[in-house]
Amino acid sequence: MSEFFDPYNADRPLMLKCSCGRDHTIADHHAEVAADGAAIELRRRSETAEFEAYSNEFIEATLVKALFPHDEVRRRFLRAVGKGTAMAAIASVLPVASLQAMAQEKGALEKTNLKIGFIPITCATPLIMAAPLGFYQKQGLNVEVTKTAGWALVRDKMINKEYDASHFLSPMPLAISLGLGSNAVPMNVATIQNINGQAITLALKHKNNRDPKNWKGFKFGIPFDYSIHNFLLRYYLAENGLNPDTDVQLRVIPPAEMVANLRAGNIDGFLGPDPFNQRAVFDEVGFIHLLTRDLWNGHPCCAFGTSTEFIQKNPNTFAALYRAVLTSAAMARDPKNRELIAKVIAPSQYLNQPEAVLTQVLTGRFADGLGSIQNVPERADFDPMPWQSMAVWMLTQMQRWGYIKGDVDYKAVAEKVFLITDARKYMKDLGQPFTAGSGYRKHTIMGKEFDAAKPAEYLNSFAIKKTA
Repeated sequence: MSEFFDPYNADRPLMLKCSCGRDHTIADHHAEVAADGAAIELRRRSETAEFEAYSNEFIEATLVKALFPHDEVRRRFLRAVGKGTAMAAIASVLPVASLQAMAQEKGALEKTNLKIGFIPITCATPLIMAAPLGFYQKQGLNVEVTKTAGWALVRDKMINKEYDASHFLSPMPLAISLGLGSNAVPMNVATIQNINGQAITLALKHKNNRDPKNWKGFKFGIPFDYSIHNFLLRYYLAENGLNPDTDVQLRVIPPAEMVANLRAGNIDGFLGPDPFNQRAVFDEVGFIHLLTRDLWNGHPCCAFGTSTEFIQKNPNTFAALYRAVLTSAAMARDPKNRELIAKVIAPSQYLNQPEAVLTQVLTGRFADGLGSIQNVPERADFDPMPWQSMAVWMLTQMQRWGYIKGDVDYKAVAEKVFLITDARKYMKDLGQPFTAGSGYRKHTIMGKEFDAAKPAEYLNSFAIKKTA
């Protein structure tokens, strides 16, 4: 008989499903076969000397970038002290636990069986694919990556210690640490999982209504209050003269339910994570109004993090997790791996999406729902640097829209939650002033520069904000 059914086989039940004997559809079977083949090829690539060298350089470059966010400062330092002295100085740096442990030789793991939560979106790609590619296993970890229904559930499971670590929206560890929307529990962002990779998607009926100034009364979906999606959508609306608290409705909708709500007419659009922007196009219920990279190119979205307590109690385990996720990020950053990655994360245990949808998102060659094929390679990327200046920007927006009441020490909160290195005193020992501030850089959002050194001035510059 064919690969699909075998009605004359006495040793197998006739389930009218898959000939492999498992209780899944034929489409699921083919997706898993494709995923297995892609994972085998990506594992092969990860074991080459070329990738090992690339991955090691990627991790070292990430550390150096943390120390020298302004490239001119890095070059001045190298010219002044020479490569050898610079390398020795950087090797002697005592960074925050994550990079310190990463740079040290592997210690005995305090805990090997771990449960890590994720939401089934492309932002979680490095965290997810580290499992089928064996990156966790190579670090001596037995990791169960667990699909989770929504962000509030992720938060609760982290607070209740049901998860050891998790895929977060990057503002969530800030909010949880401050006790916004939950009990205060210190959390840390170890890496940014992805940059860009989101979009504003509108229902097809709005094809001729692209000017946001005309969107008064619209209903929009966002995945969570403490999300870059909420803050970028609010920013975009306000810059176009709409008050997001009074002129439109913002509804929290789990990412997996956004397309269904768009189809049902419950919302006019959403600013959400991929692959659901592309899925709306694929299902012919929506179009991509704009990519969020057009608002802030390089903006953070999701993060990998855990509780401060977990890091303190399990520093070697955390270091092993960190190495695995960074190796996965290095793999995901290389464009030549993206089509294979789409196959790996497509099956039901991960994103449960058509491979064609994921390929469009990850390669940046996609149908926009308006009759055109776009080619935007930077649509999604996987730069792991947790810039503390990004955290300061998020905090300004939390305060702008009333999530934070009263004064906040932006810098202190950002540096406590977003893990990064600090080499200033070691540069000073070498006679090299290091005043630029590791972890901080300037960002441009809708043409307006954000300087993390002047958050209050930035916040006060907005005409539209929550006044009570």
